[in-house]
Amino acid sequence: MQTRNTFVTEDQGRLNNYAIEPKMYVDSTQQFGFNKYSEQLNGRLAMIGFISLIAFEVITGQGLIGWLTSL
Repeated sequence: MQTRNTFVTEDQGRLNNYAIEPKMYVDSTQQFGFNKYSEQLNGRLAMIGFISLIAFEVITGQGLIGWLTSL
């Protein structure tokens, strides 16, 4: 992101340089149901869970259901 600079000269001739702040806005669209963000989040959480189950099986030598039933 590139910011623009504004130069202001004071009464005594000193130069002040400050950045112009970008305009802030709030996205008021409703984020509920099947939208792009929720689908990406669900997919990422599913990938993390799948990799975690594979790592658990490699570490313990048995699957999750087998490990739970052997307790």
